Amino acid sequence: MASLWIVVAAALLVLGCACGGATARPLVGAAAAKQPLQTSRPFNIAHRGSNGELPEETAVAYMRAIEEGADFIEADIAATKDGHLVCFHDMTLDDTTDVADHKEFTGRRRTLEVQWANVTGFFITDFTLAELKTLRAKQRWSFREQSHNGTYIDHSISPIITFDEFINIALNAKRVVGIYPEMKSPVFVNQHVKWADGKKYEDKFIATLKKYGYGGKYMTKPWLQKPVFIQSFAPTSLIYAAGLTDSPKVFLVDDVTVRTEDTDQSYDEITSDEYLDYMKDYVVGIGPWKDTVVPPTKGNRLATPTDLVAMAHARGLQVHPYTYRNENRFLHYNFRQDPYAEYDYWLNNVGVDGLFTDFPASLRRFQEWTTKTRN
Repeated sequence: MASLWIVVAAALLVLGCACGGATARPLVGAAAAKQPLQTSRPFNIAHRGSNGELPEETAVAYMRAIEEGADFIEADIAATKDGHLVCFHDMTLDDTTDVADHKEFTGRRRTLEVQWANVTGFFITDFTLAELKTLRAKQRWSFREQSHNGTYIDHSISPIITFDEFINIALNAKRVVGIYPEMKSPVFVNQHVKWADGKKYEDKFIATLKKYGYGGKYMTKPWLQKPVFIQSFAPTSLIYAAGLTDSPKVFLVDDVTVRTEDTDQSYDEITSDEYLDYMKDYVVGIGPWKDTVVPPTKGNRLATPTDLVAMAHARGLQVHPYTYRNENRFLHYNFRQDPYAEYDYWLNNVGVDGLFTDFPASLRRFQEWTTKTRN
């Protein structure tokens, strides 16, 4: 199976690089009838791919997630110095690439403000796409598998991938797989990347989706053929995007004390009844940090849930919390080192509509097991 990943991932990356400004076409055979997206249970959203196993936001991490049964693959979409959209979570390259080993880039390290805080590192907006392609991904956390850092069997398939390459991975799956791209740090990106045609980051983001035929309201036939949720922590970007596409959008929610990057309001303020009444005209759901929904105690146990899920559901909004991770260090004591117990609590007690997980295989197994048990 690993050798097959190498061949297919390499083909997809070549296709993505070649399609640049041309009309994008899926690989031969991709037009055959596919198993449709499942819509009978909460969505399994692979957070940055299967990144509990493989370096995040790489082709192999996304392909593994699809193999493991993810309904959607999720990506953070940043921009390069020369205006290409790429899949990368941080605005700096330090934590998940080998940039520090590249002596030719030593002078690029600097300090900039990102979302109200000074951050020092190698900023992705200071690199061209060609330069980024010389870097290799690595696992973010030291307690996860490190053997795939830099070279996952074949050194050529662990670079940063473009938004186009990400989309082609989904489109060329053997079944219908949705995409869940995030407009990442749009305020920062628009400050540091300028396009010759005067367009904004949000314009380029939506134009890429349209190029591949994404569009249509939630659960319509066009959407079910090419499912997508557009997500962002920046409400003004979501509202702007609503004027460009009818694809469904999800408003991400951080800790209630954190300020949004674009409105200077806290997430506590913008999850009020009044604000949700306003946002429901532009989004189909919210994606809250799970500890915002059910705050933990100082002893790392679950406290009483907030009414955020009920508030969202009362307005017809879905709730897709983040992020679910198998390791005990991420589990509250209530779950006794059992990620299945956590899934059970959120799906059956809290009643959410989808989960962002680093381990899509675990969520799939839990859902299949519980479905069989009920039947």
